[in-house]
Amino acid sequence: MTDIALADLPVAVIGSGPVGLAAAAQLVRRGIRPLVLEVGSSVAAAVAEWGHIGLFSPWKYNIDVAARGLLAPTGWQEPDGEHLPTGDELIRDYLNPLAETVELRESILTDTRVVAVSRVGLDRTGTAQRESTPFLVRTQNSDGTTADFQVRAVIDASGTWGSPNPIGQSGLAAPGEVEARRSGFVTSPLPDVTGRDREQFAGRRTLVVGGGHSAANTLLALAQLRAEVPGTRIGWVLRRADPASVYGGEDQDGLPARGALGARLRRLVEDGTIDVHASTTITGFSADGGGTVTAETGGEPVTLHADRVVPATGFRPDLGFLREIRLDLDPVVEAPQQLGPLIDPEYHSCGTVSPHGARVLGHPEPNFYIVGMKSYGRAPTFLMYTGYEQVRSVVAAIAGDLEAADRVELVLPETGVCSADIGSSCDAPTGKPGFVDLPAAGAPDAAGAPDAAGAPDLAGAAGAAGTPGSPGAADTVDVAGAPEAGGCCGSAEPVVIGIPTGTEHGRSGESRNG
Repeated sequence: MTDIALADLPVAVIGSGPVGLAAAAQLVRRGIRPLVLEVGSSVAAAVAEWGHIGLFSPWKYNIDVAARGLLAPTGWQEPDGEHLPTGDELIRDYLNPLAETVELRESILTDTRVVAVSRVGLDRTGTAQRESTPFLVRTQNSDGTTADFQVRAVIDASGTWGSPNPIGQSGLAAPGEVEARRSGFVTSPLPDVTGRDREQFAGRRTLVVGGGHSAANTLLALAQLRAEVPGTRIGWVLRRADPASVYGGEDQDGLPARGALGARLRRLVEDGTIDVHASTTITGFSADGGGTVTAETGGEPVTLHADRVVPATGFRPDLGFLREIRLDLDPVVEAPQQLGPLIDPEYHSCGTVSPHGARVLGHPEPNFYIVGMKSYGRAPTFLMYTGYEQVRSVVAAIAGDLEAADRVELVLPETGVCSADIGSSCDAPTGKPGFVDLPAAGAPDAAGAPDAAGAPDLAGAAGAAGTPGSPGAADTVDVAGAPEAGGCCGSAEPVVIGIPTGTEHGRSGESRNG
């Protein structure tokens, strides 16, 4: 196939969460046709799973600039920049209108699961003419029908919401866990305890497993339900010895909604509303599907009883459908090789990650990129506007504009927002409700590490400014609600947003236990 024919093909974007749709908007801006493949029955289906949860970040940090450019001519009313939206509001007031723009509506295929990515006529061992050969993206819909698409590049923004970490120890499912999940005894992450899923929990015993914001959200919701239905009982299982680290900065937190989450949780533990099982590891589930959970506390076997178990142990990336793609992944967190050492949760505070784009996210496979929450592998410290900067750079690289791809247009805030969980991030959901592409992957929450994951790519809106559809437009930072660097005429100076509470990061730094 000639280069001209290759250039005529669309670019596949896997996933239609905030970062996926931002990638599609950036492609349109560059005059490139996107093909957005969404496994759910509607856009942002993963976000809808936690739609009852609110974000820590206000609207002014949740809208991508290229996306705003597509929405502006439609008469779309931008939400109040200071309001903290829920996941449902994010879909209703931003993602759905974006998906319905003339530029995107025909480019999005829902009910379309990507089951494999390869090259036309080549498996991963074939090298000759690989770079000039189109990608082959194989999909399957809910009735089992398959289809193959040829594309010029692939941007994987599928997040990690569909790949939760197991509850058992050592990164493995506990005996009986798979069956317990299948039966519903182990629920989905972040169930809607006081709404859609109320009947599963009202007047029953629930164990919440995990030590991050996902766990905190669910525990607070269960406490609200308990106040309405007194027979409701709440247990909290976590591997760490002291739940205090989950409370965070409380009134010292730079994000007030997040601080309030920890303060409320502390009060519920101290007054006995929540029964804490610290230093505890789940070791198995009863084979008969009953309410017995086996565990170890301090090396001693214990038996716990519950009607439902809520897993809040984070997420990990699904790499299975990428078997024929040449990946270069960090051996620890399963992020792109160059990014891994910068985000390792053993050392990293998410506010200190340097802005990064196509070069850091690249793999040996030309024109293939993993972005958004999934790009962080098992690390839970993702900021949504990191994803917006990622796709701005990646799309520039695909378009051949290497100068724009290499240009740093954003300095990430040192917010210390590092205990996110759902899916799609650092700036994770509050328990008020008070956001996860998009829950991404999380380090096991129950093990004492942050649990973030792949649902919401929460928190940020900074990206390229300029005229939509104009590849030559200046790509300057335009963060809604933040002062523009360099005065009214703009500047190459990046904008800095946030509260400096981060610590030095990278594996050459000091251990968090040091």
